[in-house]
Amino acid sequence: MLNILYISYDGVLEPLGQSQVLSYLEGLSNERHIHLISFEKPEDRNNKILFDQIDARIVNANIKWHPLTYHKKPTLIATLWDISKATILSFWLVLRYRLRIVHARSYVPSIVALLLKKIMKVKYIFDMRGFWADERVDGDIWPRDSYLYHISKKLEKYFLLNADVVISLTHKAVSEMSKFSYLRERTPDFKVITTCTDLDLFKPKYNLKYNEKKIKPFIVGYVGSVGVWYLFEEALAYYKLIKEAVPNAQLHIINKGGHNYINKCLEEADISKESVLLEARNHLGVVDAMQSMDLGLFIIKPLYSKMSSMPTKLGEFLGCGVPCVCNSGIGDMADIVNNEKVGIVLNSLEKKEKKESILHLLKLIKDSRTKDLCRKAALKYFSLEDGINSYKNIYHSLDVKP
Repeated sequence: MLNILYISYDGVLEPLGQSQVLSYLEGLSNERHIHLISFEKPEDRNNKILFDQIDARIVNANIKWHPLTYHKKPTLIATLWDISKATILSFWLVLRYRLRIVHARSYVPSIVALLLKKIMKVKYIFDMRGFWADERVDGDIWPRDSYLYHISKKLEKYFLLNADVVISLTHKAVSEMSKFSYLRERTPDFKVITTCTDLDLFKPKYNLKYNEKKIKPFIVGYVGSVGVWYLFEEALAYYKLIKEAVPNAQLHIINKGGHNYINKCLEEADISKESVLLEARNHLGVVDAMQSMDLGLFIIKPLYSKMSSMPTKLGEFLGCGVPCVCNSGIGDMADIVNNEKVGIVLNSLEKKEKKESILHLLKLIKDSRTKDLCRKAALKYFSLEDGINSYKNIYHSLDVKP
């Protein structure tokens, strides 16, 4: 049994790290000795209650945690500094504990993992999480002709060519990478493991009586970010069309850090504050709120890099039995929603298509089978248990490879 070094540039003190890193590792640690290197933001490390809570989870799972501090600015120098610290620590851990598999989550940790593979001959898993360099361009962080983009794409080539296993979030991304000229003669061992959800936590509430359900307002849920990748104004426009068809429709927005922008957009869209609940909630609070929603709404910019993405909230909404309105061009999302009949996929943002889609949407929501269809789709595509088993199979496959 080979021991694992897992490197994540996302902190496990953050909600994303807890759901998409720690939750997996807790399920994997019963078969492996796992050492975790993560980069934690200073404000999270200084939150003693949060730190002690997560540390207790990690200790209980018998994971060895090596938290490093994340540095943000100046970007290049800060990132190189973080890489250098992770490299020194990683080489020491591999030597000290004879770790033989390095699992690198995304691109920055893969620089360290590639060095370990070349020098220490460890097995290397490139858990790519998406087209990171292209995301930086699509998000207007880097110009496409910048040296950072070209260096990152060159590194991406080395990662793909040298990884023992490449994990993608979507089948669409695998199909795209298979067309890369440098992979035509040397296809990596691709595996698809999407963003999984703890479906023991994100589950429907079936305990409402029918008459209680009838009198409750129709709740449209918007959960998460409103910037960079999201077309929040388009989501508000869609809500307004829903409200024309369902006058008692309420908009429940759960967001952290974007309330000023949200209030500005609500005002510009002429949406009454009386029909909107805007709040921030912790992880359990999000679960409770989602269980009371009738519809999940999110519209994402359909950019090139997004073919490799899968929004975590899709699995969470479906797990709670809530159908979704989303748009095409985002990873495998449209295929799942359409094939499983668990929502509406917008192929354009034209007002005519939106209005027509609402008629289908209301029929879907009134169908008593929809909640169960959503739950079944979540179990089929987004089960955390299935994700953990997929990682276990990958680890086992590397045990026996020469």
